[in-house]
Amino acid sequence: MIQHLRAAGSSLVLDVPVRGGGDLPAVLHWGRDLGPLDDDSLAGLAVALVPAVPPSAIDTPLRLSILPTREQGWTGRPGFEGFWSGSGEPAAALVMAGAEPVGDRAIRLRLADAAGTLAVTTDVELTEHGVLRVRSTLENRGDDTFVLGALDASLPAPDRAREVLDFTGLWAHERRPQRLTLGHGAWTRETRHGRPGHDDPFLLVAGTPGFGFRSGEVWATHVAWSGDKRQWAERQALGHALLGGGELLAPGEVRLAPGGRYTAPWLVAAWSDAGLDGLSDRFHPWIRSWSTIRRARPVVLNTWEAVYFDHDHATLNRLVDAAADVGVERFVLDDGWFTGRTDAARALGDWTVDPVAWPDGLHPLVERVHARGMEFGLWVEPEMVSPDSDLARAHPDWVVGGSSLPTWRDQRTLDLGHPDAYAHVRDALAALLDEYPITSLKWDHNRDLLHGSAHRQTTALYRLLDELRARFPAVEIESCASGGARIDLGILERVDRVWTSDTNDPLERQGIQRWTGVLVPPEYLGGHLGAPRAHTTGRVASTGFRCATAMFGSAGIEWDLTRAGADELDEVRAWVADHVAGRGLLHSGRVVRADSADPGVLVHGVVAPDGSAALFAVVALAAAEAALPAPVRLVGLDPERVYRVRTVGAPPLLVQAAPPPWLARGEATLPGRVLVDVGLAAPLLAPENAVLLAVDAVEAVGPAGPIGPADDVTFDP
Repeated sequence: MIQHLRAAGSSLVLDVPVRGGGDLPAVLHWGRDLGPLDDDSLAGLAVALVPAVPPSAIDTPLRLSILPTREQGWTGRPGFEGFWSGSGEPAAALVMAGAEPVGDRAIRLRLADAAGTLAVTTDVELTEHGVLRVRSTLENRGDDTFVLGALDASLPAPDRAREVLDFTGLWAHERRPQRLTLGHGAWTRETRHGRPGHDDPFLLVAGTPGFGFRSGEVWATHVAWSGDKRQWAERQALGHALLGGGELLAPGEVRLAPGGRYTAPWLVAAWSDAGLDGLSDRFHPWIRSWSTIRRARPVVLNTWEAVYFDHDHATLNRLVDAAADVGVERFVLDDGWFTGRTDAARALGDWTVDPVAWPDGLHPLVERVHARGMEFGLWVEPEMVSPDSDLARAHPDWVVGGSSLPTWRDQRTLDLGHPDAYAHVRDALAALLDEYPITSLKWDHNRDLLHGSAHRQTTALYRLLDELRARFPAVEIESCASGGARIDLGILERVDRVWTSDTNDPLERQGIQRWTGVLVPPEYLGGHLGAPRAHTTGRVASTGFRCATAMFGSAGIEWDLTRAGADELDEVRAWVADHVAGRGLLHSGRVVRADSADPGVLVHGVVAPDGSAALFAVVALAAAEAALPAPVRLVGLDPERVYRVRTVGAPPLLVQAAPPPWLARGEATLPGRVLVDVGLAAPLLAPENAVLLAVDAVEAVGPAGPIGPADDVTFDP
């Protein structure tokens, strides 16, 4: 049976052999849509792609399955391996047990060993957005315990996909891209943090050499899992190449007793012939189709960098008033509110309001927040425990690794896999949510897991989040892990926001947001307006640059506004108003990024789905390479429309004797194809400055010129 899945310009052709045959399902094609092929054409394709048998190789043609194994003749990384606990015998070869199409764009494959003691069900789905998903479930039908080593999915990559892009990073410097040319062998990235980590490979992309945001053919994979995982790109001397990924299991971590089941995380993939932006054009609409977000993203003020642990009531009240005066919609009380928490070295796990610092509970603060027209949110870190806490002293057996392991940020990991520890955390959080009208939890995770089972901890976390969301459906959750150390599609199914990075330095944030946004839509990406001097780097930035950077995402403030001057507050107030007016566009449109030969210049934006409006940022990260930088191309606009371009927001610092004439006039009106392919003369921005450009369609253009007014949709801050 040849199965052809098609959607959104993509095709997957899967050759499913007969039941009981020695071959396993093989992917014949993944990439550009092949069109509506009939059965004869599909059968012909399958025959045409049967490879030759080379010298000194297995005597049958080698075709790779989604779960490649040594029994097939594959000598690269196997997709499935494990052994029987009693005998030590490895798993026997898998054979086909059946397959059933599921609608027009999915198929369920059933595999088993010859004795019927192991059964694998693999689901393959191509969504209407062109996103491919693969996931397998293993069931032990034998009489012995089976120790699983790997259940990883693989997808083929063509020979022309020779350049690989993935990511690394550090705390406050996440999502740093790195590229290499793929030779023979495997480029493998493994994370052992108990969370993806700041150096998470995040998205592994293989493409035609030199691919960029707007050009090149690319194939990408992501493991939708919030614990230990691995991803790889591999090309063997035999000629086969593939991308793969799955959960990284420690030896003996998953032991399936008779009747036991294990379900691997989804391997999420997409193909594009329009570069990295083409991937975003698939990932973002798909994520939005199942997103937990149900309303406009409120502008947040988080108290951390404003007051840290100093929860002086008078200061907080002034901060509440200052936040309300500039238009903030949600006030989040960060770390320091619970019993005994005066610094980072104590009290994690004691999730009751400190009776000394808050003798009347949080009620007075919540009432003041509500009186000023804002929602109230609260910071928690439920997966961690301080050695100096009532919880750790009372229940040392709930601490992963006990006291033998080094602390990290003066804290240890609470074993959520322990039923009593799990119940303690769940009940403590539920008590807070029952007592106070909390609309959001900022859920932090400030250390790696250095011992114990990451699988057990991650599945318990998922269960806890699912249980709390079911009980408190109106409460939104923001995932934070020392900033951006846990941003993946597994956690995204359970949260409404992610804290993109612990740095609010706009220079660092430009790159972090740019690359995180290839996979994750902007409405999820928390980005805050910090103080003039960044907490993490000490770098000083203008209000305008900080505002322009924080505009594109789920916006917020992390700054003691009571110390800001009147002019600064006016700028912040105008920025909040601009963001609120434009967030309908910013949180629903297509994210576009221009490729630039000058690494010091970035151009990025969001274009309305119907092309009627857009907001762009032109960013100078450093001094330009030339006295006259290249024209600014506004990519992603409709070439058949005419657009008016104008500057909005705070004016940047410019280093020019005279501005380009269009900028002096305050606007330019040009056809979309001109703005996309030719552009506008660039303003001469000083380093670490940005200018925002609002773009509105004024009319459509046909073969004979203007043909009428455009839709009445504008970016109108």
